[in-house]
Amino acid sequence: MQTRPLGDTGIEVSRLCLGTMTFGEQNSEAEAHEQLDRAVAFGIDFIDTAEMYPVPPEADTQGRTEAYIGSWLRRRGSRDDVIIATKAAGPGLAHIRGGPRLTREHLHQAVDDSLTRLQTDYVDLYQLHWPDRKGNFFGQLGYVHDEEEDTTPLEETLSALKELVDAGKVRAVGLSNDTPWGVMRALHLADTLSLPRVASIQNPYSLLNRTFEVGLAEVAHRERVGLLAYSPLAFGMLSGKYLNGARPAGARLTLYERFQRYTNPLAQEATAAYVRIARDHGLDPAQMALAYVNSRPFLTSNIIGATTMEQLESNLASESLRLDAEVVDAIEAVHRRIPNPAP
Repeated sequence: MQTRPLGDTGIEVSRLCLGTMTFGEQNSEAEAHEQLDRAVAFGIDFIDTAEMYPVPPEADTQGRTEAYIGSWLRRRGSRDDVIIATKAAGPGLAHIRGGPRLTREHLHQAVDDSLTRLQTDYVDLYQLHWPDRKGNFFGQLGYVHDEEEDTTPLEETLSALKELVDAGKVRAVGLSNDTPWGVMRALHLADTLSLPRVASIQNPYSLLNRTFEVGLAEVAHRERVGLLAYSPLAFGMLSGKYLNGARPAGARLTLYERFQRYTNPLAQEATAAYVRIARDHGLDPAQMALAYVNSRPFLTSNIIGATTMEQLESNLASESLRLDAEVVDAIEAVHRRIPNPAP
């Protein structure tokens, strides 16, 4: 398993990261533990979660994912050989702290609650799940400015994170679902006010959504704020299992019709083209899609997720897959023809 540096923190993380948002909804506690055991045995030492998980976010399941990871950590009795990342929710979910904000009070409570569920006294990477301000995230394009918006100053948020770092509850901090402006503003405040420097940004990146390349890739390289790529299979679309209107029993898009980000006609057309490339070259479509993400020079870690052990084994196999030039050229040709159909 390749490892890559987490910004300038001195922490090394595996190139594949185990995503856990299905734990507590589509996966039982026993299944979650089985996935965690297999991932670690394979060489993954990086595990990503969030206080709002599992997905879909609901009041009666909120925090269950962290609790399952916590019971696994307690059972295995070894904390320091895994890198645990979690996230604080931004505004919009009334069932979390009465409506989460990225204020000092909220962040201190959020970290303490996560540590309790995780049964640990520190997290290695603490991320802001989405900004407190309005912005282009979760597929929204076309920024619209709001002079009257109610937003927590980023200085307050980063100052609270510094307190958590100083207290030993957090080792490193990161952003998620953020923009080039958001990353650069956070870095500027860190440099000028001696606040924690963000080490990573967790944004969507897949064959159907390469918008990270437009502005954030340069930031990632020049500022050493690497990508933690989420939804690298576009909610399973890139496996090809949803082509031609198929909805396999138990699959995420079958169970939760609310998730429409990757199912528009252009995304389906592009997916069909990518699946053909894989099959023409004797490759598994999902493994090809993951291997492409793995190869990106701005990547810190690729967050894989699975609901079955068979899916997990397939995802793990992408670590050793190297795409030849002919495959990459074919992928780029599709991207030029249908760029970013599911941002």
